[in-house]
Amino acid sequence: MFALAKSKTKTSSRGQIAIKGVRDNILLLPNDQYRAVLHVSSLNFELKSEEEQDAIIDTYESFLNSVGSNLQVLIRTREIDMDKYLEELTQRLDGESESIYRKQLKNYDEFIRSLITTNKILTRHFYVVIPYTAGHKADFELIKEQLNLKVDIVAKGMTRLGMHTRQLSSLEMLDLFYSFYNPAKSKIQPLTDQALQLIHTALIEKGDES
Repeated sequence: MFALAKSKTKTSSRGQIAIKGVRDNILLLPNDQYRAVLHVSSLNFELKSEEEQDAIIDTYESFLNSVGSNLQVLIRTREIDMDKYLEELTQRLDGESESIYRKQLKNYDEFIRSLITTNKILTRHFYVVIPYTAGHKADFELIKEQLNLKVDIVAKGMTRLGMHTRQLSSLEMLDLFYSFYNPAKSKIQPLTDQALQLIHTALIEKGDES
């Protein structure tokens, strides 16, 4: 029989993720690369009239020409954990004394339970990733100022298209990465501020080693 030898070049998950850290809602990458991430609302293009669609296309073209750099569009679909919601429904049902309201809650509870037995409850989120390349050992405050200017341009362009934007916080950006690498855990065990600090410290140590 032959034994399978373990690889001598074991690579940790942390080593495979090219992130140096997160600071002031900005993602720090190797080679003086930085990223900000906007959460963007959706737009139902098909429901617009032909004139409205033409106007949106023209506005979008003008927006792309005004940005002056590449943008990354990210669509993330995540499964919602319904267990906690069902627990809250049960508690509300147990605490309700009015029979008419109890009946309505019971019917709603049964409907939700039957729905999730055959379907996954999903949410879809849209993001725009805004890049910035800095000079070697550039001042971070200057980097933040320049990147925030680009964020403002993109946010205003999205507004003209009829979409709402919100810049992700440091915690939200790490939670986004967390959801990619831990899709099952992320729906029942979201990141906390304490976990954020631990991850951030680990990423800074990784950056110091490289």
